[in-house]
Amino acid sequence: MHAWLCTEPTGVEALTWTEIPTPTPGPGQVLIRIEAASLNFPDLLIVQNKYQMKPALPFVPGSEYAGVVEAVGPDVGHLSPGQRVACLSGTGGFGTHTLAPAALCMPLPPGFAPVDAAAFIMIYATSWHALVDRALLQAGETVLVLGAAGGVGTAAIQIAKAMGARVVAAASTDEKCAMCQSLGADATINYSTTDLREAIKQATGGKGPDVIYDPVGGEFAEPAFRSIAWRGRYLVVGFASGPIPSLPLNLPLLKGASLVGVFWGEFAKREPKANAAMMANLADWYAQGRIKPVIDRTMPMAQLPEAFARMGSRSVQGKLVLVN
Repeated sequence: MHAWLCTEPTGVEALTWTEIPTPTPGPGQVLIRIEAASLNFPDLLIVQNKYQMKPALPFVPGSEYAGVVEAVGPDVGHLSPGQRVACLSGTGGFGTHTLAPAALCMPLPPGFAPVDAAAFIMIYATSWHALVDRALLQAGETVLVLGAAGGVGTAAIQIAKAMGARVVAAASTDEKCAMCQSLGADATINYSTTDLREAIKQATGGKGPDVIYDPVGGEFAEPAFRSIAWRGRYLVVGFASGPIPSLPLNLPLLKGASLVGVFWGEFAKREPKANAAMMANLADWYAQGRIKPVIDRTMPMAQLPEAFARMGSRSVQGKLVLVN
């Protein structure tokens, strides 16, 4: 097998496409022949030694992937060779094969395209957990999605619209805003050329959004929170822009608003039954055509450095997927 090996987490340039022995699955593991793997922001952080999880060296990055089970460990009963699965294991995806924890593998129903499957779990699980579980979103409410053209942003637009909400999508270019509109966004804001607070006021008739979905952080967090509606819920999803913002605590007081943390990974560990039910609902929605990952493009697995460069340029719309 071949894989992108990280021997020193000093950045993308330190990764090497290396031939290594194909492993044998142990207890609780399956060997997966990888068909597709998506690029996520943590995949960049982990090879820069900036992520919260720091795997032992050397390791193969690639948190999310889909493929075919080739072999199972001695105590694995719910998966079998030949079965197609998707997995979000944190590492291992950027190669031709990987060992994956069987408990983290999502069996794929017939008709689930491998490229879609590789781009599915992280963005839809995060967005469903945020909007449905944490924000308790109701039909007729207004959701402001920041970073709306990214992976989790596009998923949030689709889920919010499927729930009957009105969506205001904020992104950094007119092209990205147009793509968000094609996904069903009712209004868009280009926050590179527009005053965010004034644009939110106009898009919501002065009321402000009931829910703010923020995977970006940085400079737009405070003006967005200042625009929130009475009893609004501000979802802290991530900090893709880099800086972690600080908010004056009088702001939630004045608006009777809630600042709500969203950590899907911990939810999945602590509440596995609720997470499994959520994933079953999401798989049903995909089968019904209610949600579908936005794929910016596919690239050969051997072009991982070029894929990272494209992600770093912030030109990706939706998800970028590597294929074998």
